[in-house]
Amino acid sequence: MSTDGPRPGLDERAVLARQVTAALAAAGHTVATAESLTAGRLAAVLADAPGAGGVFLGGVVAYAAELKTGLLRVDAALVAEQGTVHPEVAAQMAEGVRGRTGATYGLATTGVAGPAPHDGRPVGTVHVAVSGPGGTRTACPEPPTDRPADVRAATVEAALRLLRDALRPDG
Repeated sequence: MSTDGPRPGLDERAVLARQVTAALAAAGHTVATAESLTAGRLAAVLADAPGAGGVFLGGVVAYAAELKTGLLRVDAALVAEQGTVHPEVAAQMAEGVRGRTGATYGLATTGVAGPAPHDGRPVGTVHVAVSGPGGTRTACPEPPTDRPADVRAATVEAALRLLRDALRPDG
């Protein structure tokens, strides 16, 4: 398989982005992203969805721990103790971007895409979070491979699914 062509799941990510964009618009809600692992890919998929201009406020790519703690208000003691690859870090990133932007929902990603472990966590360790009116939820999806591109693609999809689930009436 060529590594230059479309990645598996690209259509699924686009479909999910359309679904969440439509749901956000119907409810009069907005979303903002806080990304580490996905390096802006989540924001790009959301921005590409029809109607995104009415619901997607923007995003922060915060690779450095200092940006997570300073800009997104992630607890520095948590980062010092657990590192940046932790479910509570993802939760605080989502809450931080939501607070900073005034979005109804904050959506965050953190983890290890590789090629080497980070903060003592193996490649493929992923944490996503959504923060909204109903609280904050996290998930730890398992990417299909440990290839960096696959880890990032699976993380974007998992984050969109988490947001979609939070937007459901029973969510």
